[in-house]
Amino acid sequence: MMLDGKHALVTGGGTGIGLAIARALAEQGAQVTITGRRAGVLEEVAGNGLHPLVMDVAEEASVVDGVAAAVAARGPVQICVPNAGIAEGLSLRKMDLAFWRRTMATNLDGAFLTIRECMTSMSETDWGRVIAVSSIAGVRGLRGAPAYTASKHGLIGLIRALSEEYLGTGYTFNALCPGYVATDIVTRNQESISERTGMSAEDALQIMVKANRHRKLLEVEEISAAALWLCGPGSQSVNGQTIQIAGGQM
Repeated sequence: MMLDGKHALVTGGGTGIGLAIARALAEQGAQVTITGRRAGVLEEVAGNGLHPLVMDVAEEASVVDGVAAAVAARGPVQICVPNAGIAEGLSLRKMDLAFWRRTMATNLDGAFLTIRECMTSMSETDWGRVIAVSSIAGVRGLRGAPAYTASKHGLIGLIRALSEEYLGTGYTFNALCPGYVATDIVTRNQESISERTGMSAEDALQIMVKANRHRKLLEVEEISAAALWLCGPGSQSVNGQTIQIAGGQM
């Protein structure tokens, strides 16, 4: 298997896209540290190459200590997947600073801290991949979600800067930018839209379905397949890219 002997770390790895990526990496032989704030969720999916680690990406000490523990247990992190994020919409006039900062702390600060700490051990090796899970909102504006949009644009900026900083090395930095994916996040957004607008649950769902160019929700396996490709042979010159997975041109 192509990832035998590799240690991967996936934040938000207990559910949704993160779990799908973690399982895909483990199926190719990687030992995968999956992180999240809820021990029960992580332990429920652990095994078969997945190792749970309670870690809050919004807290620097938690990330520093968590990554250090993962490295001590399984060696240098060579595949870093900053995936943990908050996907909540709130219009500008209704948003307070606390909401803005909470979104940034998880979506952008959390990715920065995770990458920084993983690079400490990755730099001891001659090969590594950083695959950030951004969003289609990272390459265009998302109405009603300025904080989320800004955080995902910032994540892409971070990835592009790091790809230049490490240019010519054995490390690559790329961002996956999915549209709406069939996960619990979409379900929660569906409920939120319905509550705010009074529309039916089905109509609320269709808002997200129609936002994908091919007018259907994505499956998590479509995102994990892209992550796996970036770890495979022939991907070494794919660097600093935003890989859009949204059913068509944006």
